[in-house]
Amino acid sequence: MRTRLIEPSTEQILRFCAVSPIERVYLEDVARRAQGRFAAVAGPEGELHALCHLGSNLVPSGSGCGAFASLAAKSGARMIIGESGAVTDLWDAARRKLPKPRLDRPGQPVYSISQKPGPGETGLRAATADDLDLLIPSCAAAHFEELGVDPLRRDPEGFRWRTRAQIEEGRSWLWVEGGLIRFKAEASAWTPAAVQLQQVWTDPPARRQGYAARALRDLIRLLLDGTPTVCLFVRAENWPAIRLYESVGMQHVLDYRSVLL
Repeated sequence: MRTRLIEPSTEQILRFCAVSPIERVYLEDVARRAQGRFAAVAGPEGELHALCHLGSNLVPSGSGCGAFASLAAKSGARMIIGESGAVTDLWDAARRKLPKPRLDRPGQPVYSISQKPGPGETGLRAATADDLDLLIPSCAAAHFEELGVDPLRRDPEGFRWRTRAQIEEGRSWLWVEGGLIRFKAEASAWTPAAVQLQQVWTDPPARRQGYAARALRDLIRLLLDGTPTVCLFVRAENWPAIRLYESVGMQHVLDYRSVLL
């Protein structure tokens, strides 16, 4: 029998995400901000078994995510990303209808921390509008390292707008000394249960001097004042970043997979 898809309510999405708040932090954030379109598979009592955000990225979660294959084929999405098993279910069901992937990244570790590390005693602060021109090149370089696409060539105005929006929403932090970014990071998702960080970056001339570890400790301490957990995910082969996250006390809690189309 064919699985019937529904457009879930915000309440249904929030109940689903509460079961696994670290894995589903992005889905919950998008639902709370009413910024995305979702499809879901629900049981007879209305409880969701599977959920998928439908946008430039497809983000599946739950069991039986192959049910979203037809929607994936029509989506024009650039990436499928999320918990490893959910992405695999969707990709296996939809791969014949989608472009050949330019990158497939299984086993991307997700790290989290709920206890404050020791202070780093840095100049970490929230970014302001005056930092925009300094941040854009570093944000673009981090984006290129992560996804292999230069956003300043693909969509410069859109990328500038998104970087400014992160600053205005209080989702961007940095530590600058002598015109160099010793550390920067943004929040890609933020819910009452967790903050998910992205684009952790140090300008190349300032690397290998311990700045990132110190500043990350200070950022985690700041965020844990108001949110129970800080999390992020990383490419499996990015050993310098993995060593950084483990050095501040973050623990590997699950795995994501990314299929870049």
